[in-house]
Amino acid sequence: MNKRILIIGANGFTGRHLLHAFAQKADWQVTGCSLHPDICLPACGYRFIQTDITHEEEVEKLMEEVQPDVVVHTAAMSATDYAETHHAEAQAVNVEAVRWLAQSCEKHHCRLIHLSTDFVFGGDTSRLYTEADTPSPVNYYGRTKWESEKVVASLCRNYAIARIVVVYGAPYPGQHGNIVSLVINRLQNHQEIRVADDQWRTPTYVGDVVQGVEKLIERPVCGIYHICGGECMTVADMALRTADTLGLDRSLILPVHTEAMQEKTPRPRFSGLSIEKARRELGYRPLTFEEGVRSMLQDDSSRKR
Repeated sequence: MNKRILIIGANGFTGRHLLHAFAQKADWQVTGCSLHPDICLPACGYRFIQTDITHEEEVEKLMEEVQPDVVVHTAAMSATDYAETHHAEAQAVNVEAVRWLAQSCEKHHCRLIHLSTDFVFGGDTSRLYTEADTPSPVNYYGRTKWESEKVVASLCRNYAIARIVVVYGAPYPGQHGNIVSLVINRLQNHQEIRVADDQWRTPTYVGDVVQGVEKLIERPVCGIYHICGGECMTVADMALRTADTLGLDRSLILPVHTEAMQEKTPRPRFSGLSIEKARRELGYRPLTFEEGVRSMLQDDSSRKR
């Protein structure tokens, strides 16, 4: 029997990679959903529905039409600076829309996989955060994402929350880049780039997010899982290791302290996540950072053929 998968936020970076990967599976019927029209026409192997999930009635209409077995929710207002100054919009997208989805998933007896973030943590430690640690976000985006996690856990019996961190990979046409693609573009154009050398993360190759979400679809486990890379490094380390992996000029990379970045919104200095639970319970095995960077270039090259 075919499994019906609904991906919310299918125009976004992670959502689009999930959509294309899952559409290749012969026994899955995949539907993508976004506020805007499909950015990758013509659609291949999937259906696409344009919906505004901040309206409860539209969520229910979508669920009635698709009748999914699993909903993968990737949509969010993730622009940290914007969320900090647009609280009502961030609350509507990151919390209330999740409430409508969670209620509808429970009503229709379908599984909800909700993507969250390392920014639920405040950086008040120097060890990797585990799923058992209590969040303490330092910005409004992080607060809305923590609130969304609590909404899902309170309303759904069949759910999983996947926290992801600094996802990188080859963007599709019409999408914004990510830190690794930005570094590559700047260095290939012989431009300097400033990067923080005191913000620690566990960066995640987007193909590993696909792997982790697929495992959460196939296994009826509930709770929070950290689905990210297995190496903790600074943003500057990401840039330098990208340059070294691809043979680009690392002298163009300028590591600086956070204060010199003059960021408008506070960010956790340390938000590395432990993946031991995902390794143990899901068999999750992410690539190394260098493997992810090389796979990213291969993905981009194959897409352009």
